[in-house]
Amino acid sequence: MFDALHAVGVGSAGRRPAYSGDVPSHTPRAGHVLVVDDEPSLVDAVATALRYEGFDVTEATTGRAGLAAAQGDHFDLIVLDVMLPDLDGFAVANRLRQDNITTPVLFLTARDSLDDKAAGFDAGADDYVTKPFSLAELVMRVRAILRRAGHDGPGDAPLRFADVELDVVAHRCTRAGTPIDLTATEFNVLEFFMENPDRVLSKAQILDHVWHYDFGGDSNICETYVSYLRRKLNEHGPNLIRTVRLVGYVLREPEKE
Repeated sequence: MFDALHAVGVGSAGRRPAYSGDVPSHTPRAGHVLVVDDEPSLVDAVATALRYEGFDVTEATTGRAGLAAAQGDHFDLIVLDVMLPDLDGFAVANRLRQDNITTPVLFLTARDSLDDKAAGFDAGADDYVTKPFSLAELVMRVRAILRRAGHDGPGDAPLRFADVELDVVAHRCTRAGTPIDLTATEFNVLEFFMENPDRVLSKAQILDHVWHYDFGGDSNICETYVSYLRRKLNEHGPNLIRTVRLVGYVLREPEKE
């Protein structure tokens, strides 16, 4: 189902994506997400994408409505616009934290300055996505936040792909049972790949996820760390991290090539 989202982008004005069909009735519940944005078309696009991936979605178009919804119901994640007409997203997030509501928050906004991003994380954001954005990437980020929050299973459950196991809690990686010594950055890059297996990740996505908003170095650092990680993994088995020319990288089992 995820492939239907890859080519869809949503800008500050938003537009509804076209999907190949309705949400399958057999799709399991993936989580309850609150989407708050004052642009109805954008709310509709994001909510449709998330429902297509199996999420339950509640919608709100004002800051006060979003705050009331978050205070009155349980959500696994809040996708929150910053530039709301009545109560901005930073104020909503701050109020939630003051009320001891620890629901993860993903800010979705056109405000992309470093100061804005810093303010977002200071307000308790778990992630910060700027417009225009890809619905496919938004879904990946939602899943990554929920995984870190332990929603997809026990909080200490390791990630597994092929013969690679990544224990996020113990910060330990093994391949075919053999320990692999990874630096903190290599570990974070591999975690992002293992959270999104068989999905092509661009260098920009990897940089944004691993180095976050404060990265100010050479973008070739992504290639360097993927090379380091690939070499360490390949010492104990066939290559799993494939280069997709002019696009990025994908974690894929050899038999699928």
